[in-house]
Amino acid sequence: MSDDRESRAQSVDPEQLWLRPTEPRRGRRPSFTREAITAAAVTLADTEGLDAVTMRRVAAEVGAGVMSLYSYAPDKETLLELMVDHVSGELTVTTPPTGDWRADLKTLARLQRAHMLRHPWLPAALSTRRVPGPNTLGFLEHALAVLRPTGLDGAAKLEVFAQITAFVAGHAAHEIAQAAVSRTPDRAAAEGRYLAAVAADGCHPELAEALAAPGRPLTPDATFTRFLNRLIDGLDTD
Repeated sequence: MSDDRESRAQSVDPEQLWLRPTEPRRGRRPSFTREAITAAAVTLADTEGLDAVTMRRVAAEVGAGVMSLYSYAPDKETLLELMVDHVSGELTVTTPPTGDWRADLKTLARLQRAHMLRHPWLPAALSTRRVPGPNTLGFLEHALAVLRPTGLDGAAKLEVFAQITAFVAGHAAHEIAQAAVSRTPDRAAAEGRYLAAVAADGCHPELAEALAAPGRPLTPDATFTRFLNRLIDGLDTD
């Protein structure tokens, strides 16, 4: 993420975005809404990737002039804020925390992973600091309730939530990238032979020992579960 994009993301005014009326106050009442604009942008990102989301493309999708969109989203960074919060509405949790905070936190992380795999653009969008909108705040509120039994103070609970979200986003981004790469049986065999040759050269004893260990299930779900268990089971609440 470039410094320029980071600064533009931080320049989004959360009060203006989330606390002001969503409809323009001047001129004729438009035939579209901020919700429709955001939904169109999400559909574009889901089907064609984040780079396809431009003000011009979104305007075409909703049948509006480009200039009219700026009353709702003055730039793409603001539109990204709207998109992130829009899809966060899918993360609604209706069951209260069980009191087993580690198990509950793992459930939330799995929900986040499935959510990001449905929207492959989301990990990249989350890599820039964003101010949570109403839907995102609802999920955060539940996560903080999950962490109440830990006895952590408020700042630490927010850090834990950020840590878990960052882990899930990074892992999901890796899964998405791997799925996009064609890994043929011949390529996999070549990689295996290469690593075996490196392990046998005598210069990498630690790697040789690691490769000689019994294999583990390599399915995406199994790999994610192992990584997640290591992270959450090792969290320090002192």
